[in-house]
Amino acid sequence: MALRKRIGVMVPSTNTTFEADFQMVVPRDVTVHGQRMWLTNDAFGEGAGEAGMDRMNQDIEVGAKTLATASVDVIAYGCTTGSFYRGPGWDQDMLATITKAAGVPAVAAAPSVAEALRFFGAKRVSVATPYPDWNNRRLRAYLEALGFEVLNVEGEPRAAKAGNQGINDQDPDDVIAFASQVCRPDADVLVCSCTAWRSVEAVDELERRVGKPVVTSNQSCIWTSFRAIGLTREIRGFGRLLEMGGPEMAPQTPRRSDRPRKPGALLD
Repeated sequence: MALRKRIGVMVPSTNTTFEADFQMVVPRDVTVHGQRMWLTNDAFGEGAGEAGMDRMNQDIEVGAKTLATASVDVIAYGCTTGSFYRGPGWDQDMLATITKAAGVPAVAAAPSVAEALRFFGAKRVSVATPYPDWNNRRLRAYLEALGFEVLNVEGEPRAAKAGNQGINDQDPDDVIAFASQVCRPDADVLVCSCTAWRSVEAVDELERRVGKPVVTSNQSCIWTSFRAIGLTREIRGFGRLLEMGGPEMAPQTPRRSDRPRKPGALLD
């Protein structure tokens, strides 16, 4: 019997969507294993938001080491704001920290979105979020620093007031209704940001309504995780990105099956 691939996910403790989206999409021969990072509903908005991200990200290294004990093949960091709020460079440093601590490739929400946009050749983007203004300003700056023309970034008002915990409870139909109106005609791609927002369930209908690719935080993280473990099969029902697949991403470090180690030992 073939060894199943294992995806480790690191999520804010308030997030109940990221793991659920992975479980909904992955094929039967892939398993998903979670590790939570401390976050509260108070860590939302100007000032408190950055402090909350800083506190949460203190758990990154220990979280990666913990997931390594489950012999995962890749680790997906599941917080979009937590991977863009300090700008380009921070995201790559964070990925390097996870890879060093766990000994396996790492992906994260914000750089996964950027990679998916490049896959589609996108230059101009419209962005829908459940964020307050603080997050939206940082997200615009991050995408622009990476070379994308950001036509607009708009936060859904009810979700933005709901806080970190409340975002998870927004209905996918509400995501569709809001995000489809955010997408401008001259955008190459519509981005739906936030790993707690249930936009993966909305992707197919959004693409039908806007007539162009839709990239979401969780969908793109699933895509980069699949590529990191060499899984390139077509996945239907969750947007063009997972349907189209793309060339396999070579792993940055040897996978667990290639690295002999003593039972119970962490990867260095």
